[in-house]
Amino acid sequence: MILEDIIEETKGVIDQELEKALKNKAGYQEKIFEAMNYSLFTGGKRLRPILLLKSCEMFSETYEEAIPFALAIEMIHTYSLIHDDLPSMDNDDFRRGKLTNHKVFGEAIAILAGDGLLNLAFETMTQYTLKSSNTADDYKKHVRAMDEIGKYSGIYGMIGGQVVDLLSNDISMDEDKLLFMYKCKTAALIQASVVSGAILGGANEEEIENIRSFGLYLGLAYQIRDDILDEKEDKFINKVTYVTYNDILEARNKVDDLSKKATKILSTYENKDTKFFKTLTEDLITRSY
Repeated sequence: MILEDIIEETKGVIDQELEKALKNKAGYQEKIFEAMNYSLFTGGKRLRPILLLKSCEMFSETYEEAIPFALAIEMIHTYSLIHDDLPSMDNDDFRRGKLTNHKVFGEAIAILAGDGLLNLAFETMTQYTLKSSNTADDYKKHVRAMDEIGKYSGIYGMIGGQVVDLLSNDISMDEDKLLFMYKCKTAALIQASVVSGAILGGANEEEIENIRSFGLYLGLAYQIRDDILDEKEDKFINKVTYVTYNDILEARNKVDDLSKKATKILSTYENKDTKFFKTLTEDLITRSY
C-alpha cells in the first residue's frame, strides 16, 4: 500500500472515531459542541494522530489501544489553532480556506470551544485508562502516555512556544530563540505523538528515547520546510522565520541534515517495520504544499 493510501485509511479511522466522540451531544450548552465540531472537521491532515497510531503499530503491530490518545492529540492540536486565530493572538480570519472559529461563533464561544477540546482530550484519555486498564502495567503505560502528551502540550512544550512567538517583538528574537520556539510550538506535539504511541505499543526505554529524538528532528525539518515554502509571503509581512537568518540554500541544507538524522534513528529499529516513517519523512521534507 502506498503512503497516500495508508494516510487516507488511517485518517478515515480517526475521523470516524472523532465523530463518535462528539456524536449526539445536546443540552443547553449545545452551541459549544457545534463550535468544537466546526474546527475539528475543517479539512485537517490529521498528521499528529496518524503519527501516534503508526508509532504504536510499529512496536505492537496494532494501534487499537492508541486510538483514544490519537483523538486527544487531534483535539489538543485543534484547540491550539482556535486560540492561535483569536484577535488577541494571530488575529486570522481564515483557517484552511474557511472562516476561523471566532469569525463564525464569536470570540467568547471560540475561547470556550478551545477550552472544551483541551478538557475533552484529557477526559477521553482518562476514561479509556480507567475502563480499559486490566493490569498495573496497563495503568502505568496509559498514564505515562497521557503524561507525555500533557507535558508536550503545556508550558514546557506547545504553550511555551506560543508565548515566545507572541513576545517575539519584545525579546530581541534571534536564531537560538527561534529554534527554541520551533522545538516547542511545532516539534513538541509531533514528539508527543510518536513517543506516546511508542509507549502504548510497548517500546523499551531506549526505543522510546530514540523515537523522541526522531520526533524532534522531523518536527524541526517540517517547520523549516514550511518557512521555505512561505518565504515570499512571510517576507511581505515581516514575519521572523528560519530564512530570516539563513538563505534558502542554507535552509534546504538544514532540512536535509535534520531528515538524515531522523532517518538514521529509524535504522536503529532492526526488527521493526519503519517503512511508513521513512517514506513519510521524505514526503514531508520535500513537499510543495
